[in-house]
Amino acid sequence: MTTELRLYTVNKGMMDEWIAAFNKYIMPTSDKFGIRIHFGFVNAPQNEWIWCRSYDSKEVMDAYMASPDRAAYADITGRCIAKTEVRTVELKLGEVSVANKAMATA
Repeated sequence: MTTELRLYTVNKGMMDEWIAAFNKYIMPTSDKFGIRIHFGFVNAPQNEWIWCRSYDSKEVMDAYMASPDRAAYADITGRCIAKTEVRTVELKLGEVSVANKAMATA
């Protein structure tokens, strides 16, 4: 399993639009492809969205990235983001819940 901690700098004044698009598009589409989203935080002073996702294999992520589902919203979500940083991490303490479990079927 791969787990990513993702830090996005959101374009000024677009945080509400970003969160709405994240909830409407990214959460259910990720779930459809078996990609688990664990949490999302806002760091308002830095205009950052910090979130975590995990997936079982490169093939799962490749299928998601190449999907028409993702392509349908990539422009919408892409315009909100100024900068993306991704760090692959390994859980060493505690548990991480899944925030988007079964969203695609809801």
